[in-house]
Amino acid sequence: MSLVELLPYAVGGAILLGALGVAGLFSGTSNAAEGRLDRLKDPRKRGDRDERSRGSGLKDAARKAAPALSKALTPKTEKEVSALRLRMVNAGFHSPAAPQLYLALKTAVSLGGLAAGFVYGMANYGMTLNTAFSTIILGGLGFYLPEGVLFLMVKSRKEQIFLGLPDVLDLMVVCVEAGLGLDAGMRRVAEELEDTHAAVCEEINICNKQLNLGSPRRQVLHDLGVRTGVDDMRALAAVLIQADKFGSSIGEALRTQSDSMRTKRRQLAEERAQQTAVKLIFPLVLFIFPGIFAVLVGPAALMIIDGVLV
Repeated sequence: MSLVELLPYAVGGAILLGALGVAGLFSGTSNAAEGRLDRLKDPRKRGDRDERSRGSGLKDAARKAAPALSKALTPKTEKEVSALRLRMVNAGFHSPAAPQLYLALKTAVSLGGLAAGFVYGMANYGMTLNTAFSTIILGGLGFYLPEGVLFLMVKSRKEQIFLGLPDVLDLMVVCVEAGLGLDAGMRRVAEELEDTHAAVCEEINICNKQLNLGSPRRQVLHDLGVRTGVDDMRALAAVLIQADKFGSSIGEALRTQSDSMRTKRRQLAEERAQQTAVKLIFPLVLFIFPGIFAVLVGPAALMIIDGVLV
């Protein structure tokens, strides 16, 4: 093989070795004295040594590399930072470090796409304009791929909350009318429906923890509506805030909201059922009609061809 043919493999190997070197640099372990100091500061780090060694690998390397990787994409204004944090919370990532890890992942995937595009272009086209095009295209795909994944996660979580909220409200109505308070009813609902409606129960558990820490109920309910990003949850939070403010019946407010949401869910199911006929047109035309056409017209076409040839 010539030197030109070996160049893409050399570049790919250099990129791989550089990535391994950076990972090894960030994943370097501290000495024994620093480890003992960390365990004295944080009691959660006083577990078994094997557990600590298992927890320190790729996760620690990612945490240490995240600030450097996310620096280029970090939003400059507080408004953009808040919008990114809200998107991460809507997707179910409540950790304060989630936006930084997301930006670091986005940068890493973009760099990986650029490297893959360059290696692919050099291997197939050499040092030409096509190599630059492949590098830019794969780099762009790597840049926008995390955006698409995050969008789908936010959409899926909102739909889960919307579909599970009527059942949660029905059980909460039963708990409130049985004599439990709103806080106790929320705890009971989170325990009973954790397996069937995990997304809603996770948000309710966060509310319960905030209430246990002494946060005002109005602020907790308002944060619940903003954190989920679901319009019906915001409406429910507003109804509960008004009921708590004016002293009206919480059970009646929950029952009315549950009936309204159940009607919306039924209407959504009917709408999707009506769309089924339109959505079936494309698979019918692309996959079923060609087979039927070949079975019905094929024998006649063969007979016509035989007649013409004879």
